[in-house]
Amino acid sequence: MDTTEERLEHEERVKVALSGMPEEGQIAEMAARFKAISEPSRLKILLALSCGELCVEHITQAVGGNQSAVSHQLKTLKDNRIVKARRSGKQIIYSVSDEHIMTMISVAKEHLDCDE
Repeated sequence: MDTTEERLEHEERVKVALSGMPEEGQIAEMAARFKAISEPSRLKILLALSCGELCVEHITQAVGGNQSAVSHQLKTLKDNRIVKARRSGKQIIYSVSDEHIMTMISVAKEHLDCDE
């Protein structure tokens, strides 16, 4: 059984946890962004774009896919506000619009070499 002191300590921890909890809509948005970057081909696209903006043709070459599939994945990333597009003549140029996502990817990449 919990003592009164333990119960009060746990209640305080719950209050702290709740005070830092985002709203349900924000949690859903976070989950959608994690889902968007967790798919391997989209992750490869983001890694390619981490070097700077690229057109669809160059992204396709960098990730080794086909243009239709890359365009589909770019739409998902754009819909989740992770990448943005701009027109340059007849080409659409893509770049990362959310540097926070790139920070998370960079940390995950660094963690691959971690022995912890």
